[in-house]
Amino acid sequence: MPDYHDDLRFAHVLADAADATTMGRFKALDLKVETKPDMTPVSEADKSAEELIRGQLQRARPRDAILGEEYGIEGTGPRRWVIDPIDGTKNYVRGVPVWATLISLMEAAEGGFQPVVGVVSAPALGRRWWAAKGHGAYTGRSLSSASRLRVSGVSKMSDASFAYSSLTGWEDRGALGGFLDLTREVWRTRAYGDFWPYMMVAEGSIDICAEPELSLWDMAANAIIVTEAGGTFTGLDGRPGPHSGDAAASNGHLHDEMLGYLNQRY
Repeated sequence: MPDYHDDLRFAHVLADAADATTMGRFKALDLKVETKPDMTPVSEADKSAEELIRGQLQRARPRDAILGEEYGIEGTGPRRWVIDPIDGTKNYVRGVPVWATLISLMEAAEGGFQPVVGVVSAPALGRRWWAAKGHGAYTGRSLSSASRLRVSGVSKMSDASFAYSSLTGWEDRGALGGFLDLTREVWRTRAYGDFWPYMMVAEGSIDICAEPELSLWDMAANAIIVTEAGGTFTGLDGRPGPHSGDAAASNGHLHDEMLGYLNQRY
């Protein structure tokens, strides 16, 4: 089993730098916000955080490729860092503290690049989560002050807590009926949104979550953290990993049943 501890430590250094940048502009009255061609917002903090991370990667890992939400792909090779400088920009620009920087290292493997390191840092919540392939998933203040993550053991859908982001994506997908059937079957639903449901699945505080429209940078770090915590992370098509353009995460016990609901079209 490869040892990814050096890469994980470096990912924490990157997250520390990004946290300082994003927190420095959080709730700033003069924060500049633009609208991208896909009609989603991007703030100056998104751009600054990604530029900072890219700069450090180019100096410390010059042979590695970089894929980021704001500036695309740079470089080639068997190792690729995937960055979402602020996951939850709409929250960020409105002063809602549920947003995070997502950093993942992916390596070439059979079936495409797969995440081997992931860090999710949510400084406004005072939380950070991380994982490395084969070494488990953790949360805490630092590598030396952390607790291991474990998914829940809930095995009945009627006892499950289900998290999602919004209804419109399911409606656009033609799967709103199945989605609503699932919400009626579970014990509890909450729309926490963005990175947070995946971290709560890894912690065992909720049991299932899903989103219908995502990019690789939204999922790579989340995927390795969920799986290293003992959970299951796939696309809605059941394909393992973060490559399907959508995502479903669970404690493993409820995964197939969840997918059955979410793939009903009516």
